[in-house]
Amino acid sequence: MEWLTSYLTDRVQTVKIDDACSSEKKLLFGVPQGSVLGPILFSLYSSPVAAIARKHGLTVQLYADDTQLYLAFHPVEADDALARVEACIAEIKQWMVKNKLQLNSDKTLVLLFGSPRQGSSSCSVEHVLIDGHPIPISVTAKNLGVIFDEHLNMNNHIKAICRGCMFQLRNISRIRRLLPMKTAEQLIHAFVMSKLDYCNSLLFGLPSTSIGHLQRIQNIAARILTRTKKFDHITPVLKNLHWLPIEQRIVFKLMLLTYRAVNDMAPEYIKELIVPHKPARSLRSSCAHKLSVPRSRLKGYGDRCFSIAAPRLWNELPEDLRTASSLTIFKSGLKTHLFKIFN
Repeated sequence: MEWLTSYLTDRVQTVKIDDACSSEKKLLFGVPQGSVLGPILFSLYSSPVAAIARKHGLTVQLYADDTQLYLAFHPVEADDALARVEACIAEIKQWMVKNKLQLNSDKTLVLLFGSPRQGSSSCSVEHVLIDGHPIPISVTAKNLGVIFDEHLNMNNHIKAICRGCMFQLRNISRIRRLLPMKTAEQLIHAFVMSKLDYCNSLLFGLPSTSIGHLQRIQNIAARILTRTKKFDHITPVLKNLHWLPIEQRIVFKLMLLTYRAVNDMAPEYIKELIVPHKPARSLRSSCAHKLSVPRSRLKGYGDRCFSIAAPRLWNELPEDLRTASSLTIFKSGLKTHLFKIFN
């Protein structure tokens, strides 16, 4: 405690413009920005926000100074849900005022998720009052670089990925003839494939028409890298590059998360979504390292969630993969397995 006290106290700040420097002002609140301990201490300081949200029956996710509140409700219960959300935000606002923090209503977004049949059109909620300001329902919201829409079809996110990748691919194509193969591949992996792979597990279960847009980007990247002509068949090129198609890359990411969860290498909130399969009677499957697959009511939504998709895909893997002794062995064997499916 004394060490933390010495870290936070007796700090001053000044403002420097060109050669002019202001006098020192003692800092009574806050943590040093850019420090290693700063985010951890701020998370500890703001942890009561989660308790307030849970008191009102809301689920909360905290990412440093970004707070997200979640509430599931039926459209006919919209008015009650709105009242609970507004009461929760009002109490959070009071806590923040007392503890020298600010709730920025200008940066607050409200998104209403639902199927096309039970979405925002059938719900009476039009806005949420935050600090006396009405915040209208948004169509999309960005969360850690992923654009979510009201129906979770991820179309806006996929369009954003395609735009960003095509911009990079056009730039790389202009200088491709000046680059050696290895350098060009490094550029494509850094500026294109990283975008295609980022949070791609969220795209599992989407229609082939949506995944096809991302596959087209990967095909273009392979053509630019190998200088393959426009109308030449792309599948042999992908195989020679040892690139898994987009659909298999999504499965690869899901299975890596599952392996980590099964072997206690994942965060607790991921591990608690995985339940080992325990048959009622003694069967051969008892020692097969399989997972229990929960039931879902909605094929388009429930089957896409991690707690259902991951166990289902995991149980379809060969047993030698499920029992791999290390992550490195599992990754190598999984890629080989997915390539066999691709072929």
